[in-house]
Amino acid sequence: MFFGLLLSAGAAFLLLSNTSALTFVLGNDVVYYGLVLFELALVLGLAGLSKRLPYALVALMFIVYSITTGLTLSVIVLAYTLTSIAVVFVIAAGIFAAMSLYGFVTKRDLSGVGMVLFMLLIGIVLAGIVNFFLNSSLVSFITSVIGVIVFTGLTAYDVQRIKKIGESADFSGEDLNKLAVRGALSLYLDFINLFLDLLNLFGKRRN
Repeated sequence: MFFGLLLSAGAAFLLLSNTSALTFVLGNDVVYYGLVLFELALVLGLAGLSKRLPYALVALMFIVYSITTGLTLSVIVLAYTLTSIAVVFVIAAGIFAAMSLYGFVTKRDLSGVGMVLFMLLIGIVLAGIVNFFLNSSLVSFITSVIGVIVFTGLTAYDVQRIKKIGESADFSGEDLNKLAVRGALSLYLDFINLFLDLLNLFGKRRN
């Protein structure tokens, strides 16, 4: 997961450091939304096909997904001040670390909570699609508040789920490696979405 975040940060930094590349990616709707669709296809492919694909391909898809996410999310550096991005990142990292620890050590079964959070997540996604056309600041605020709650809870749930799978199943070397990638993807998505929702709530936009 941290390797994926480093790849995303590196890709964003390289893009922002090259004016021509930045203009090509962020200044062209076809290119930008093409990357977003490619990013979506990769995450759906990883979620649905990783068990049947060889580990090398699964790992490559995760690497490409992390880099693509870094390219698409580099736009936040243009929208928010670097100070607010750094502060929100630290807050998100603290929440993520605390909930990861809770999910790892708690004896409480979080599967029921996970189902509720997943249903809320579906609602957030649908609301986000609708708000793409409405562009309502109120809807954006509400979905971000709910998103913080959802991804905070999902962090603990996913850590516990990954722990249980690892403890209860007998995996070969390749299957274990693919499980690690799928787990990394889940936690990567939890952290990125938690960070983005917090940034939407507390980030300071550039004038």
